[in-house]
Amino acid sequence: MRLHPKEHPCHHARRRLHRRSSPDPAAKCSHRHALEREQMEALRTIRAFLKVRCSYDVMPLSFRLIVFDTSLLVKKSLNILIQNGIVSAPLWDSKSSTFAGLLTTSDYINVIQYYWQNQHELARVDQFRLNSLRDIEKALGVTPIETVSIHPERPLYEACRKMLASRARRIPLVDIDDETHRAMVVSVITQYRILKFVAVNVKETQLLRMPLKDLKVGTFEGLETANMDTPVVDVIHSLVKKSISSVPILDHDGAVINVFEAVDVITLIKGGVYDDLNLSVGDALLKRSDDFPGIYTCSMHDQMGTVLDTIRRSRVHRFIVIDEESKLKGVLTLSDILEYILLEGEENE
Repeated sequence: MRLHPKEHPCHHARRRLHRRSSPDPAAKCSHRHALEREQMEALRTIRAFLKVRCSYDVMPLSFRLIVFDTSLLVKKSLNILIQNGIVSAPLWDSKSSTFAGLLTTSDYINVIQYYWQNQHELARVDQFRLNSLRDIEKALGVTPIETVSIHPERPLYEACRKMLASRARRIPLVDIDDETHRAMVVSVITQYRILKFVAVNVKETQLLRMPLKDLKVGTFEGLETANMDTPVVDVIHSLVKKSISSVPILDHDGAVINVFEAVDVITLIKGGVYDDLNLSVGDALLKRSDDFPGIYTCSMHDQMGTVLDTIRRSRVHRFIVIDEESKLKGVLTLSDILEYILLEGEENE
């Protein structure tokens, strides 16, 4: 389900399907109802699993945690993120010894927006510290992402619901130190890690066999797109305008050839240099690191179980939904998948 292989892994399966004789309408209807029942049973099993496992369970056996003091310069935080291959970090207010939220790519994009509107203030932008990020949001009129956290021993289901309610893609685990009785950040868990945890430990995900075309999940209308010649700053404006984390890149025939992601912005402004924002998308994507995981695609005929299996095997942040000619049909994000797993049919339970 990666973008660049010429043939999508599901193409052969679809061709075999077309050669079969058309099933009896009554049998087809019965089969669909059976799939729907199986799908809902699998979703209930996943939710039950999330309710009995705590947030701490998602953490790997070995991990590292980088926490930024809110007095750190924004441009220095950029370099630290790049050097350590991460895209976010918890914030800590050393004056009050309290957890102060989460630094994400959205914050850097806000700094870019502020700079673009006030290019004569480059010297001031260069001296921005992390504790001034909320002031930038106010100046731009941006609705800040709600800062949420959860205790490591709280149910994973609760962490997922908090993430959906706050539109956050990751949530810090915050505990109380036994000696100082003050809050301390233990780790940060992401949507990707949660979904992979589910895919690895809940075998019933294999029963999610309904195709995406029959599920109300993903975005298929009003999609923002760009091409390799589009200025990067125009794509950044699209990210902000639509509150999205990626923009598919199309060739001149309308086929998907790449995706510009919000995390690509970090590489472009490292060291507090904003000149690369004038680059085209094509030139900007050349600056990606060699270990970039690639772009993953799926079709409307793929099943949610197949999507979760891909997350289990690969580091995936979103799926670009394409047709047999690689034309863009939609975007399926990890937020979409998590929301589907938690909320689909919930009102009937």
